[in-house]
Amino acid sequence: MNGSHIATVYLKELKDSLRDRRTLLSTIVIPTLVMPLLFFAFGSVMLKMDQQARAETPTVMIIAGEDSPAVLARLRADAKIRIVPTTADWRQRISDKKIRAAVEIPASFEAGLGRGAAPSVTIYNYSGEAKSRLGVEQLERIFRELREATVEARLGERGVPLALTKPFETKRENVAPAEKVGGNLIGGFIPYIIIILCFTGAMYPAMDLTAGEKERGTMETLLCSPVARVNIVLGKFLMVLTASIATMVLSLVSMSVTFVAGGSYFAAKAAAAKGAAAGAATGAMISMIDPVGVIGVFAMVLPVAVFFSAVIFTVALFAKSYKEAQSYVAPMIFVVLLPAMIGMAPGIELSGRLALVPILNLSLVCKEMLSGVWHWHYIALIFGSSCVYAAAALALAVKMFSRESVIFRA
Repeated sequence: MNGSHIATVYLKELKDSLRDRRTLLSTIVIPTLVMPLLFFAFGSVMLKMDQQARAETPTVMIIAGEDSPAVLARLRADAKIRIVPTTADWRQRISDKKIRAAVEIPASFEAGLGRGAAPSVTIYNYSGEAKSRLGVEQLERIFRELREATVEARLGERGVPLALTKPFETKRENVAPAEKVGGNLIGGFIPYIIIILCFTGAMYPAMDLTAGEKERGTMETLLCSPVARVNIVLGKFLMVLTASIATMVLSLVSMSVTFVAGGSYFAAKAAAAKGAAAGAATGAMISMIDPVGVIGVFAMVLPVAVFFSAVIFTVALFAKSYKEAQSYVAPMIFVVLLPAMIGMAPGIELSGRLALVPILNLSLVCKEMLSGVWHWHYIALIFGSSCVYAAAALALAVKMFSRESVIFRA
């Protein structure tokens, strides 16, 4: 193994990659520019659609209720809904989005309220449809106000103070530190993003430096140079690792700035919109994450990035063309996604057995570190096992690169 030869191969591949538009797009342009633009474009469209939906007065049909004139008058007088004539096909009209909801008032509803009965009002809606949901919210508000007025009137008739309906109140008070709150809320999502970025960042350079060179016919020229194959593969591997880490770092920095700035922008533009509130909340949660935990996450990610880079490099090495390499490497992302998604599931806690499961262990321990919780024995076990997996994958890459049957596969 010659450090000088490894550095020469690495710098040569780095220079070639910086000249390659495909690598620049996947490593720099998309993570730092396209993702923020997509966030702002998507956020603006969603905010505008939400504002338009809220500005529209929901159309509602009333089913029956002729013997409850006061209730009907209350519904028709409310400015936040628009009552339309009732038709027999009201169910189909809700499904076709021609009306937003329908409310069925039971027979003798007002009379039942006067006797102290508890009749039920049914609201028919299009579940999952945003405008129908807004219509239902307005109807529920009207009947909630009617219920409160009815309770107040009944208590007044009996000379009972209204305060008796609420003999006491409960309050919530957070006792957890801010970094634990932020880490618990989005701590599982950040490792998931990091894992995906590490994998996708290594994909295109690995395929280009193996199958791509075979396709271009430059692999033979490189192998004829007076450099040992182990130095060639390590130089190429370092280039793939550089791309993986660069993609992850640039994407995380870009997304953090975008979420904080975008959340503030949307919150200032329309504080009442849910999209804006979510953006502002996301920015606030990012600022609550333990910064020491972020450094710990990057340290834990390094051996996993080595593992991904070596595995993708080895798999792509078997392909004869760039397109064939894509068909080999692309399905691997599902293998990576599954344990990362399991790590986000509620109730999954870090344990000695799970600390040995690749990818899942990283997802779980990073979630803890971002919350300011440091299980040093698990951290050591996960880091050590990840290093072993990475070393094994790198050794396999070196071994496969040394085989003529793999490099010159017919």
